[in-house]
Parts: sequence; structure tokens; C-alpha cells
Amino acid sequence: MRAVTSHEQEFSDFMASAAPRLARTAWLLCGDVHLADELVQQALTRTYLHWRTARERDPYAYARRTLANLRVDTWRRRRREVLVAPPDLPEAASDARADQHAERDVLVRALATLTARQRRIVVLRHLVGLSEREVADDLGVSVGTVKSTASRGLAQLRSVLGAADPADARGGALRTARLPHHPTSDQTDRRQP
Repeated sequence: MRAVTSHEQEFSDFMASAAPRLARTAWLLCGDVHLADELVQQALTRTYLHWRTARERDPYAYARRTLANLRVDTWRRRRREVLVAPPDLPEAASDARADQHAERDVLVRALATLTARQRRIVVLRHLVGLSEREVADDLGVSVGTVKSTASRGLAQLRSVLGAADPADARGGALRTARLPHHPTSDQTDRRQP
């Protein structure tokens, strides 16, 4: 039996801490728990294969960027989104859990109406919480592209969510809690350097 190298242990520690965040991001990007698991495994495999490069800067950012790129590749191959409810949804749930799952379902269905680019940018910027600069770096686009695409994507989401039954309180809560308003030109992203 061979001993585990420090390189392998370092990656193993990284993987244990990064996998849950990557899984959440992957699920938001694709809306399918099985595809999300595959994307995370592929992203972690590629990160491991390029560990020397990844660990020099920010290994999580490297893995997240790889994940987003893999999602683009998958989308190009399939050209179609198929949303599947996660298998861990219980048949009978408490009202709070039911509301949470209903909101999640509404959000994923609304995200599915966006273009692939809009979805990636909106998810990374507003649901993962990256700065505009981080999203631009991850996706290899300009900050202006991130701003304009996020603005159009959020407008589309508001339109889709606004078309839902106004009597549905969950939809209203989702609109107000999850979608930021587009900043005016005098407001800036305070997280950017």
C-alpha cells in the first residue's frame, strides 16, 4: 500500500470543502441533480489534473470556472434543458419546507427561460454572490458584458415571475427576496476593488 502524498492530501482537503458549494452552483446552473453531480465530478477531476496551476491562485475559483465551462459544453451538446425535480423531495412536507421547495422550483423554472449566458451570469453574480469582476474572470468576458447580461437576465426573470399568479404569496416572496434591482448608474458594486 502506498502512502498518500501531500499533493493528494491537499487536494482531498480542498475537495471536501469545495464540493458542497460546487454542487449548489452546478444545480443552479442546470436544474438537474444528476447532471449537477456529474458536472461537479468532472470539474473536480479536471482541477485535480491541473492542481499545480489551480492551487497557485484560488483553487475554488479554478474549479468553479471549470464547472461553468463544462456546463456550457453540455448545453451546446444537448441544446435543450430538461428540468427534473430533485429526488429528495418528500411526499408530505411541513408548510415551511413545502414553501421552500415551491420557491426553489419556481426559481429553477424561471432560470430555465434565460439564455445559457444569462443563466450563468445571473447564477454566479446573484445566487452564488460573486462580484462582477469575478464573474467576468470566470467566464472570460468583460465586466460590461456581465453588467448588461445580468440586467437583461434579471429583467427576464422579473417578467417571468411577474406573470405568475399574483395571489400566490410564495411567488411574491421569491420576487422580492431573490432578485436584486438593477443599480442605477450612480451606484457601484462595492465588492469590486
